[in-house]
Amino acid sequence: MPTPAKKKSKKQSKQHPTTHPVSKHPKGVTATGDPVFAQPVPSPDPTSFADPVTDQNETEVASVEAVPQPAGGTVEPLLTLAAILGSNGKAATTAIQNAGQIVFHCVGDTGSVQGPQTQSLVADKMVSDFKEAHSADVPVFFYHLGDVVYYFGEAAYYYDQFYEPYRNYPAPIIAIPGNHDGVVYSGDPEPTLNAFLQNFCTAAPAPAPDAGGLLRTTMIQPGVYFTLEAPFVRILGVYSNVLEDPGVISDENGTNTVLDERQVTFLSAALVRVKSDNFTGAVIIAVHHPPFTGGSEHGGSPMMLADIDRACETAGVWPHAVFSGHSHNYQRFTRTINNLEIPFIVAGCGGHSPLSSMSGTYRTPFKIDDTLTLESYDDTDYGYLRVVVTAETMRIEFHPQADGAATKTPDDVVTITLADHTVS
Repeated sequence: MPTPAKKKSKKQSKQHPTTHPVSKHPKGVTATGDPVFAQPVPSPDPTSFADPVTDQNETEVASVEAVPQPAGGTVEPLLTLAAILGSNGKAATTAIQNAGQIVFHCVGDTGSVQGPQTQSLVADKMVSDFKEAHSADVPVFFYHLGDVVYYFGEAAYYYDQFYEPYRNYPAPIIAIPGNHDGVVYSGDPEPTLNAFLQNFCTAAPAPAPDAGGLLRTTMIQPGVYFTLEAPFVRILGVYSNVLEDPGVISDENGTNTVLDERQVTFLSAALVRVKSDNFTGAVIIAVHHPPFTGGSEHGGSPMMLADIDRACETAGVWPHAVFSGHSHNYQRFTRTINNLEIPFIVAGCGGHSPLSSMSGTYRTPFKIDDTLTLESYDDTDYGYLRVVVTAETMRIEFHPQADGAATKTPDDVVTITLADHTVS
């Protein structure tokens, strides 16, 4: 394959000039060391990349990579919303509990290699959700389902594909990595996930070296797999590694000598704690590769699904929903397990271009077998999930960016009753 004439490594990533108004906290952290999430004054969308993507012709390493150990060495790495929000965390989480609901965004595959336009379309509509008549309806965070940057997870691309698109997003962005965030190319001097760890897994909020003068600080995730704990919801995120297909989270009964059972053990421990804590809120499992998909460009990951099922069976606890990306469109399935109805949602339409078509044209609901039904899909629109969780229900909405900022009505909705795992 041809090789670009010049290729930047992560260490050679240039710092972009600051193009935004100077904050009263120019170092990117507040006087108290609190995080910063957005620019003080909104700014127009960029029209081009500062660092055009040049690595598409590189040859990727076509094998799974070792998963970094989480900070603290705990079986269940834990991140709380209160910790993310800094000194305002306790008051903010108390306000959420008093309001009786939490709202957050979720989507994956936002990185674009062709320019910022498609990313900006989705990001701008997400930002419009912060203008609500009632404060309880305002999103509290954005949970990213992976593939923050393409094609390889290099620091050079974080400015154009992450910090710039979300410069006006005024809330935390938490992420699990996708395959493109972890994959390396032959001859790359940096280890897998190096840039992701530098931007999402620092010990404290800090100015991001890849932000090019923008003020969003680094995230304080304990690792690439962890539990996010917030009022009314727990999200158990796992990392499904670097292959295009399938997703891999374990040693697969000893056949994979690079990986171990840490992530399956983590899922089991997190689900056991759901039971021991008598937690009655929503439980979501998030993973980049979809366990199954009707998309034409990617297949499912049946062995990964078996690992997830094994963890759930061991704990005796099943999630209320499973979120994934990777297939660049929107799909919603219902899977029935032990008389529990569990939505499996693919939301890989966050801005990566082009979108992926489905493998056929289906009249939904389309029954695949006795346990699985394709309920809805959209393979023509970029968009995102808006999730609303109360003490009794979780409502998952799909909002296409094509509807425009003034449209608040979603194109697809599913509501799960938390107590009995029924969907409507």
